[in-house]
Amino acid sequence: MAINVNIYNQKAEKVGDVKLTDKVFGVKANHELIHQAMVAQMGNERQVLADTKDRSEVRGGGKKPWKQKGNGRARSGSSRSPIWIGGGVTFGPLSNRNFSKNINKKMRQKAMFMVLSDKAVNEKVVVLENLEVSEFKTKTFNDMLKGFEGKVLTIKEGESKKRSLLVINDEKDEKVKYSGRNLVGVKVINLNNINILDLLKYRDLIITAQVAEKLEKQYS
Repeated sequence: MAINVNIYNQKAEKVGDVKLTDKVFGVKANHELIHQAMVAQMGNERQVLADTKDRSEVRGGGKKPWKQKGNGRARSGSSRSPIWIGGGVTFGPLSNRNFSKNINKKMRQKAMFMVLSDKAVNEKVVVLENLEVSEFKTKTFNDMLKGFEGKVLTIKEGESKKRSLLVINDEKDEKVKYSGRNLVGVKVINLNNINILDLLKYRDLIITAQVAEKLEKQYS
């Protein structure tokens, strides 16, 4: 069953309505699947930063520090031993670690639909007729968002009053991207970059009618 939602212009005025397909916006949530998709994306995006050297990688230590016997000290073969200051590290983190996780493509898509469906049910989705910015102007873009926050998007009891808004355009638009990138609590992406982490991170969602149409054609 399709979900009827209003379509607004950039002045937050209703100009019509559209039916959102239930195959994308009407999927019952499965928290385990959503968590699995989220962990997989986070793991695949994780960078390996920590790296230590074992005794074979530390420079120096080729010469035996002192003879094996006769000086009263414990025997030692290299100053790069892990028990020496400046020596190698035992069982330390290495740069060849792999945090990536595999997840079925259909599972990842379904998890994304579940999050979209939850936003649609809780009236956290706004559909725009189109999204165009005539110039690189943060103030103009911010004023447009304020119009929706005052009229369409409402903060329910228990929700944070801080702005949390994800804007998805149907295609890459440099003016829209740069007009919104400095706004706190706002992220602008195009349809090709839609992902479950951004959908989960931001409370409210603004999409264009073209995005809704392409989602239906691509995944139905």
